[in-house]
Amino acid sequence: IKDTNQQFDFIIIDFPDPSNYSIGKLYTQTFYRQLAKVIAPDGCAVVQSTSPFVARKSFWIINATIESAGFKTKPYHCYLPSFGEWGFVLLSKNKFQPAEKYPAQLRFINADVFAQLCHFPPDMQQVQSEINFLHNQALVNTFEKEWQEYTR
Repeated sequence: IKDTNQQFDFIIIDFPDPSNYSIGKLYTQTFYRQLAKVIAPDGCAVVQSTSPFVARKSFWIINATIESAGFKTKPYHCYLPSFGEWGFVLLSKNKFQPAEKYPAQLRFINADVFAQLCHFPPDMQQVQSEINFLHNQALVNTFEKEWQEYTR
């Protein structure tokens, strides 16, 4: 993204989980600031953000880091059969306004479902979070600890 002058209306970011420092760089404030240059003024993106159930702090570090780069965020989660409870962050330069109505032929999403996706139960609710910078890699360290606890 740093080598293009193009702007995009919608970007899907499906990075691997931040399990090492090389991948962790993709989740830093530096990356999201570069991303801001290629998102159209009314555009948005979505970022795979690990499991808010298993790696709650990691999920909210990703959200906080995106916000620190100047984006408005709308975190959400859903159950994925192959992964379990999984989280994502919608981001845009302007406050995200979900649709009030959705096409009737959609199989999954409607206004009620979207509201549920954005609701986090107490064990997944937002926690105070560090910002993931290139020099601190707070996300990688936190992610590793949380998944080690879960897989014990």
